[in-house]
Amino acid sequence: MKIVEMLLVEAPHQPGNMAKVLTIIGDMGITVEGLNAIRRLYKDTVWELTIEYDDTFDLQILVDEINLLPETEVVGKSDRVFNRHKGGKIKTQSSIEINSLEILRDVYTPGVARVCQAIQESPEKIKDYTNLHNTVAIVTNGTAILGLGDIGPEAGLPVMEGKSAIFSELVGISGIPVLLKERDPLRIIETVEAISPSFGAILLEDIKAPECFQIEEELIARLDIPVFHDDQHGTAIVALAALLTATRRLGICIKEKRFGQIGLGAAGMGICNLLLEYGVKEVFGTDINDEAKKKLRGDGGTPVSLEELMQKADIVVATTGVKGLIKPEMIRQGQIIMALTNPDPEIEPEVAIEHGAVFATDGKTVNNMLAFPGLFRGTLDAGVHKITHQMRIVVAETLSSLAKEHALVPSALNKEAHQAVAEAVYKSALEKH
Repeated sequence: MKIVEMLLVEAPHQPGNMAKVLTIIGDMGITVEGLNAIRRLYKDTVWELTIEYDDTFDLQILVDEINLLPETEVVGKSDRVFNRHKGGKIKTQSSIEINSLEILRDVYTPGVARVCQAIQESPEKIKDYTNLHNTVAIVTNGTAILGLGDIGPEAGLPVMEGKSAIFSELVGISGIPVLLKERDPLRIIETVEAISPSFGAILLEDIKAPECFQIEEELIARLDIPVFHDDQHGTAIVALAALLTATRRLGICIKEKRFGQIGLGAAGMGICNLLLEYGVKEVFGTDINDEAKKKLRGDGGTPVSLEELMQKADIVVATTGVKGLIKPEMIRQGQIIMALTNPDPEIEPEVAIEHGAVFATDGKTVNNMLAFPGLFRGTLDAGVHKITHQMRIVVAETLSSLAKEHALVPSALNKEAHQAVAEAVYKSALEKH
């Protein structure tokens, strides 16, 4: 894992002094992300130096080495990531300024009783007089947090807050983290069902496979609000978008090619299912788990060995978490390779191309935050109860159409792209109803 940290370095204000510091950093294989002079003293300058290094590296070694330079000292350090998490990343804030007794009596007791009665008489009015239609539960039990694994719901809260912040910033949705200290799928289903009246939709996040499949399927069947497991479908949507862009530029019809998925966890299975729904005729998949292979067969795919997949598939996507799993000699001439494990892919793109791939990329280009904000915005605005395969495909097609030259998908921070996704989903949802 990469760590970004800021060092405060006090050094003499003379030519070449900071260059010596940067040389030490470079010689240790550390990346400099930023350099700013933040304070000028009588004879010295205090520099803010932002560096990125691997978590296996002992930062004190670097600090000691810099401190050996004449009249140079590391006088402070701070972790940028932790600084931005301090106190949490989200808050609940009133949409009405309560600055008089009249307003207080209207928004709370006694005035609020009239609104409660109106909703009791006409339940559909809850969308007009509450924020329900703009609120999404972000539900996790912490069993599959990022690449960290089963670390528990509390340790996973920063991820849920991050998703909530993204919802708010990009599409104006209130995302509410819900942490469940529960591992039994049935109890999770019952708990989410019980709290579902509080929300306009449910986003399932970082729940491990295979339990995640059962939980999502059952909640979709039980609830009359949208349910979406982002680890499955968010990654699948953006992967399809990237593939549509790559194949279009290569003059290839993806539906006529054989597709291979390495790794059949939540993301891998989601990718296979979306490719099948899109119309790809042959979908191969491999995994070390036999139950995952059985599920793939039941969903319409063909389980094979890794070696057979690499021999047969024209397009290969890998989501295994295993660095270097795809050996260079496995690459066939003309293959498309997307090795999506971060930070270290199953094969480096340049290595894949050197060994015959016509196109290759890694997980840095596929970020599922491109999918879920606009998808939920459009779904909630349309007022539909389910997110369909067609709505997911529309998101992928929209993202692909917005990709600029030399990019497979738009920037994750492109608000116009998220708005375009929301509008496309809204239109697709209404066409089906």
